[in-house]
Amino acid sequence: MLHTTTTATPTSGEGPSSPPSCHPFRFSQARSLIADLQRPKQSIYWIDFLVSIVLGHTSLHLIFIAPYVYGFQPWVIGVMGVCYVITVILYMRALMFIHELVHLPAKGFTMFRVAWNALCGIFFLVPSFLYYPHVDHHRRKHYGTEHDGEYLRLAGHGPWLIALYIGQALLLPLVAVFRFLVVSPLCWLFPRLRPLVHRHMSTMVVDPFYERKDASPKVMRIVILQEVLCFVWLVWFLVRGHFMRDQWLDPFWLIAYAVGVGILVLNEVRTLGAHRWRNDGDEMSFADQLLDSVNFPDRPWVTELWGPIGTRYHALHHLFPRLPYHNLGKAHRRLSEGLPSESIYHQTNEVTLTGAIVKLWKQAQGTPPEAAS
Repeated sequence: MLHTTTTATPTSGEGPSSPPSCHPFRFSQARSLIADLQRPKQSIYWIDFLVSIVLGHTSLHLIFIAPYVYGFQPWVIGVMGVCYVITVILYMRALMFIHELVHLPAKGFTMFRVAWNALCGIFFLVPSFLYYPHVDHHRRKHYGTEHDGEYLRLAGHGPWLIALYIGQALLLPLVAVFRFLVVSPLCWLFPRLRPLVHRHMSTMVVDPFYERKDASPKVMRIVILQEVLCFVWLVWFLVRGHFMRDQWLDPFWLIAYAVGVGILVLNEVRTLGAHRWRNDGDEMSFADQLLDSVNFPDRPWVTELWGPIGTRYHALHHLFPRLPYHNLGKAHRRLSEGLPSESIYHQTNEVTLTGAIVKLWKQAQGTPPEAAS
């Protein structure tokens, strides 16, 4: 049990006590409130993902087909704009299942992992191996340090870093193409390049200086297989316009790039609200990690659009990383009602993403946290 002067330690967010903290929190009490919500339901995963990805693919192709059929009339441009927004939201939802793949049980979800990569991960050049190091973000001794590739002290630097973080969305689709169309074959031809590429060019990161650990032979086989599939898909994507429409400049490339940028911007804005980004690189207690993370429980009709698959409950996810996304809302309500009023869990909530980002921006400008709130 965690007493008022201790916090939880675990690499997964669960376990014995850690260094002293002044924040009161009883982990065992929180765990008892949600003990029956730990099992993921495969049917929910399959239905949610397949509906999202199929409708996303449909709306994407409507953007492309509509002007061919009806011309660039004003109403067609309006339809294309609506389809673009729908496509970005649906694809964002489908893509965020990559986060669940890391936390799902190793057994029982093999086919779901295969289906996600085949219908989504390879299609977007984000195969699941890129996200394997996400577990470091949940290791208590790694969170917020140089060993955590998903953390930067955005609140401790100027606003320029926040702007740069969002602006990189314009380049990342091209970087992904280069990674799998050029770098992957170079690694196959010159294996000595593999360690460098694996450490520095094979992870979805927030911190560009993060260095990934070397992989086991089993993981490396998965990496190479997914690289090959991404390479084959890219070759087809780049030549399809010539074979299908006799065009050297395929208009579909521009649509795909615009959708990719839209998804990246939406995800980066979401990420800005996931934490308070105040850690300076030192090891944090579990209580301080929890306070550095954010929940957005209100206005689900909006927050679920930009924070799908449970990502709007990021503080709760850090508390119980293995809790399936479809139970996070119920778990949050139980914890909010069952934990005492002085529990630090109640301090993790924010009302709106805009408000959280405004606070982050003010702190980046030098405003103290208490004044920025």
